[in-house]
Amino acid sequence: MLRTKAVKLSVIPAMAFRVKLASGPSITIQRADYKQAGIASISRTSGQAIPAKNINQKMYPPEAFAEAIALTNGLPYRRDKGVKVTKEMVKEKKEKPVEEVIVDSNEYQMLVDKYSDKNGKLSYDLINKDFIKFAKSSSVVRDMVAENQSAAKIRNYVVGNKIRNVVGNQDLTDKQVKAMVDLLDEAYPKGVFKELNDEIRKMLSANKKKK
Repeated sequence: MLRTKAVKLSVIPAMAFRVKLASGPSITIQRADYKQAGIASISRTSGQAIPAKNINQKMYPPEAFAEAIALTNGLPYRRDKGVKVTKEMVKEKKEKPVEEVIVDSNEYQMLVDKYSDKNGKLSYDLINKDFIKFAKSSSVVRDMVAENQSAAKIRNYVVGNKIRNVVGNQDLTDKQVKAMVDLLDEAYPKGVFKELNDEIRKMLSANKKKK
């Protein structure tokens, strides 16, 4: 299962998440009571943390990194490298429950396999071409364009319905669909559906000109 969230630590009052740097995977810990984040690379051989040289070990002890690595195991990387942590976020009594969005890893793999090229790499062109084809052939999309609904609403309809059809699960929630899109976006910093978004805006623009 793939879960899309940062995790709270029990060793220290902090949140932790994984980031993929040029040098490889790393773990970032941000305390609520200390401005500087604690960063450590993750050893490819042992899987243990290798803290940066300038880390304050009193604020970020080895056991905190060990807990962070264990809790974030299997979580997707965050694209941003910082997160604002407040004392309320790490207080057990006052912490608001963090909603967990769960994506079935088999369904996500089906989506990746569907739009992978001959080399097994997720193809930006294949996925946009198919989603644009669906948008242009959908009577619902035509009605939404005619009603001049927002590009974001049309895009969400296209992406949601297409993903549900590909993975064969009509019960996927909007949040689960968004979680899948977020995972796809990790491979494309500008957004995996940029071409689809551009095409929808063109459709809306053409509709306005007709009027």
